[in-house]
Amino acid sequence: MLQIHQISYLHQSNLGIQNISFNLQSSRHLAIIGPSGCGKSTLLKCIYGLFDLQQGSIHFKAERVLGPAYNLVPGHPQMKYLAQYDNVMPYTSVSENIKEHLSRQHPEENERRCVELLRVIGLEEFAHTQVKNLSGGQRQRVALAQVLAKAPQLLLLDEPFNFIDNFKKNTLRRSIFNYLKKENIACIFATHDRDDMLAFADEVLVLEKGKTIAQGNPKALFENPRSKAVAALFYEVNELPASWFNDAFKGTFLVYPFELKWHRQKQKNGVAVQIEQSLYQGTHFLNQARHQDEIIFFETPNQLQTGEKGWLELKDDLLESRLI
Repeated sequence: MLQIHQISYLHQSNLGIQNISFNLQSSRHLAIIGPSGCGKSTLLKCIYGLFDLQQGSIHFKAERVLGPAYNLVPGHPQMKYLAQYDNVMPYTSVSENIKEHLSRQHPEENERRCVELLRVIGLEEFAHTQVKNLSGGQRQRVALAQVLAKAPQLLLLDEPFNFIDNFKKNTLRRSIFNYLKKENIACIFATHDRDDMLAFADEVLVLEKGKTIAQGNPKALFENPRSKAVAALFYEVNELPASWFNDAFKGTFLVYPFELKWHRQKQKNGVAVQIEQSLYQGTHFLNQARHQDEIIFFETPNQLQTGEKGWLELKDDLLESRLI
């Protein structure tokens, strides 16, 4: 459905994207992830047709997507783009904001769809509330319902849950992504949240300084990251000398804290550490320990005491697969 071929766009500051390529099939969801300033927003705007490419091409359903130099009104009609900041009508109700983006020819169908979208964004009880009286996160949800009302074939979302309260975020994103799958709407969303990516993306594109550094299935990238930069987007990660755990290996390897096992007795292929801090994380404790001059993070079900000494162990097969 969507073909991105070696596209580049740099702003005057020389920030932007360089030589990006990927394809997206109908109803698939792609997460774009990376640190702030890596080019996520620029890429979304290029796909939508808000910028004139300096290199490469974008095709949507075999039609070339061109920028404002070729279109009086930029933006592809079968796509919808939602930026980080909403553009809602503050002095009308939530329902009126949504209905404004529905066809006026079928009032009964409009009412049904409006009710459905209110349920999707979790604002049924605010249907008749003026938008100016909503919180920033609620306004963002109204803006999301507006773009969904247009029934796009491809939805582009820039940090869609950025202003949503944490206690509501999990329920909302399940509702949104389930709706998109039900309606066969393809989606590309920029995020810095690993939970968005791991749970709801079919594919992931990792950007750093405007370039692709990894691409693929989220499970595969999480389990076998190519670099510390990629692994750190998913979880806290250690980069450690492989020889610490097995003299047969050279170089360094990547290991997540939950993959290290704590022992109080010496282990044959273990590393001696001393605890510096043990932080409660709700389901476990994240421990900071030291071996020689290196800091190591690992998890335990129970709190460890500062100054306590022990050993960390991991399996050799994991060591071999994580060498970098």
